[in-house]
Amino acid sequence: MTAVEPRERQRRAGDLLLWAVLAAPVAYGRLTPPQIGELPPLAAALALLGTAVWIGRRWPLVAVLAVVAGSLVDGNVVFAIPVFGYLAGRRSDRAAPAAAVFATIAVTGSVLNLGLLGTEPSTWFLLASVLLFAGVFPWLLGRLRRQHRALADAGLRHAQAERRAEVERVRLRERARIAQDMHDSLGHDLSLIALRAGALELAPDLSPAHRAAAGELRASVAAATERLHDVIGVLREERTLRPPGETVADVVDGARDAGMTVDLRADGADLPPLPAHAVHRVVREALTNAARYAPGAPVTVAVARDAGAVTVAVVNAPPPAGPLPGPPSHGSGLLALRERVRLAGGTLDAGPRDGGWAVTARVPLDGPPATGPLDGPRVPPGRADAGVPVTGRADGPGDGDDVADAGPLAGAGVPRRGEPGDAARRLREARRRLRRSLLVAIGAPAGLALVLALVYYPLATAGAVLDRAGYERLRPGEPRDALGLPRRQADPPATGAVPGCEFYTDGNFPFAQATWRLCFADGRLVSKEQIAP
Repeated sequence: MTAVEPRERQRRAGDLLLWAVLAAPVAYGRLTPPQIGELPPLAAALALLGTAVWIGRRWPLVAVLAVVAGSLVDGNVVFAIPVFGYLAGRRSDRAAPAAAVFATIAVTGSVLNLGLLGTEPSTWFLLASVLLFAGVFPWLLGRLRRQHRALADAGLRHAQAERRAEVERVRLRERARIAQDMHDSLGHDLSLIALRAGALELAPDLSPAHRAAAGELRASVAAATERLHDVIGVLREERTLRPPGETVADVVDGARDAGMTVDLRADGADLPPLPAHAVHRVVREALTNAARYAPGAPVTVAVARDAGAVTVAVVNAPPPAGPLPGPPSHGSGLLALRERVRLAGGTLDAGPRDGGWAVTARVPLDGPPATGPLDGPRVPPGRADAGVPVTGRADGPGDGDDVADAGPLAGAGVPRRGEPGDAARRLREARRRLRRSLLVAIGAPAGLALVLALVYYPLATAGAVLDRAGYERLRPGEPRDALGLPRRQADPPATGAVPGCEFYTDGNFPFAQATWRLCFADGRLVSKEQIAP
């Protein structure tokens, strides 16, 4: 309730401001000479504008009809036509009703002006131009703006959907790797238990009851091993991410052998398997990224164990010669690393430090892996993990891997890269609508203006064209009846009519403006001249 009321008040304030702006020219025209004192027409015009504003949100095309009709009573209402035309384009879902409304206005106005009221073609052309450029063109701009907004919304939804899918792909891929590692370690431990149970079963000094219990234990362990293999065996066989027995010191030695300058600061204490694996992964990924994005920079690796957790920090200085050329980072490597640490019960932070880069993780020694909902990863400001690609910083070897790398589990319920989802289809459709609207907004006014000119030109030139040859044959002093002039005169030029003079056009397109001026006295031609355009 509290969220709706401010929005409703804001809309009402906007409508009131709109009414005040549109009412200003009407009030000014009615309250200043020569129409001062005509209060009933003023009240009617203001009420009409208020009604149009009130119904404009629900029935925008009805509001357009109202102000067009009101402009026949008060000419200053015409200033409201482009405003409501634009709003109709912004607020209408479909284009067909608007096309029908404008066509109805054009046809009805043409019949009334040319057929019933006997309006001059020039006046009809002026009214039609007002409808085109004050009504149709603003409506097209409003519709273009609506399509642009729809495209922006579709693009935002598409980007959000792609980002969610990318995060989910990385998480599922990491879960698949973790599941494979668990399969290998648990399978090895269960095999040892089965072996020892078998040895116990064969002990010569064991009683029959204990031998039977040892056999049952061996069979149960073998069955559990088989079930574990069946459950996790759906994962594809992939290369071992961590060679058996490899330690952090081994990873650092390998980096040094590759030419990196690495300073290792570790207390050498043994770690439980899960924290050790997480620390190993952090160090390996951070060193790999330092080699990729900070070549030649010295790196410090610090591993410290306290009472309940182990902290690992990998910090590199700025690269002496800048980062290597290549595509920008997209953050999926950090997403995978953060997910690995999170599932081990720890936290990971990565970000710039003193011109270089620092990756810091803290993993509990005996804490259970996180089993809560898939909450979003913590993202330092400005990182690629937030959806903003950052050039020149770490991703990890997994960056850019396709979701297929995670095996069948990774593809379950997650759209693959390039797969046409709902967001992608909406984005493409919004782009198509925007292109069509832009084409219509540019081409429709020009096309309608051309059609309008083609209609107006015959009306303006019918029986009023005096070609140049006919003009050259005219001689001053000849009687008017003997000149063979067109039966109809053209409208006078902007300078106005001249007593005793007649105006004719040479048929210039599209406005058929007056070209010749012929002046008569006592029924004879006394002068002729060409009017400068």
